[in-house]
Amino acid sequence: MCGIVGLFLKDPDLEPRLGALMAGMLGTMTDRGPDSAGFAVYGAPAEGAKITLRGPDAAGLEAAVAALQAALGLTLASQARDTHTVLVAPEGREGEIRAWLAAHPGIDVVGSGQRMEIYKEVGLPAEVARRFSLSAMAGTHGIGHTRMATESAVTTNGAHPFSTGPDQCLVHNGSLSNHNALRRSLRREGLTFATDNDSEVAAGYLTWRMREGASLKGALEASLSDLDGFFTFVVGTQDGFAVLRDPIACKPAIMAETDAWVAFGSEYRALVGLPGIEGARVFEPEPATVYAWERG
Repeated sequence: MCGIVGLFLKDPDLEPRLGALMAGMLGTMTDRGPDSAGFAVYGAPAEGAKITLRGPDAAGLEAAVAALQAALGLTLASQARDTHTVLVAPEGREGEIRAWLAAHPGIDVVGSGQRMEIYKEVGLPAEVARRFSLSAMAGTHGIGHTRMATESAVTTNGAHPFSTGPDQCLVHNGSLSNHNALRRSLRREGLTFATDNDSEVAAGYLTWRMREGASLKGALEASLSDLDGFFTFVVGTQDGFAVLRDPIACKPAIMAETDAWVAFGSEYRALVGLPGIEGARVFEPEPATVYAWERG
């Protein structure tokens, strides 16, 4: 019984408030998933690739980042937030940085992209948002998740969002029944997975589809025939935001749209703090229907 939220801003004047609005939405979903929480924010583009790292604690992560810079002879712009740090890799150096990290276990790459930052941890959603200063973050859009680990251990690795491609991430409420077979197939296509979570497989599937030339909307439409089970997906890309429910649509979902924003919540109460909600078009997304927005 997980909770999902998403917010896509159309009005640039609201961008400084993105994190604050999302923090309120995420905290409201605590009753749906108190075990762990996470969020992705699409902020200002970096001159290079933002790489979000997670360590066992702030001190260990700081030491690892210092060792990485010394070993590679780099001085990297970075932003430390509790157990996570976002590094900015110069153009052409991300692969080298990832290779160093892979050879030094204990530091995980949570995601990367020109605009995307991902933060997730075990704990109550409001506490996770506070630890990472979500309320102070600005951006154009973001997605969040509160997890109730009904089928697996409560771990940070199992928390959402999952990212398997640059500036792409996914949150999921539901359960896929063919994820093991699909994971094996995607590995043959060069995808890698850090967990056994079915949601990470769904993210990898969309990455593969888009890598093969599909749009975000097209990749989600294809998933309706390729993914078995029940699911609600909210997906973020560098410029886009999309929602899809499976053909049965047994998981709760509500959306609202105004001229200034589009929002998603597992329950309506996640949306009531948004500016202008009283005049919004509020609707339940239809089963097996892709709802997608892109900037520009």
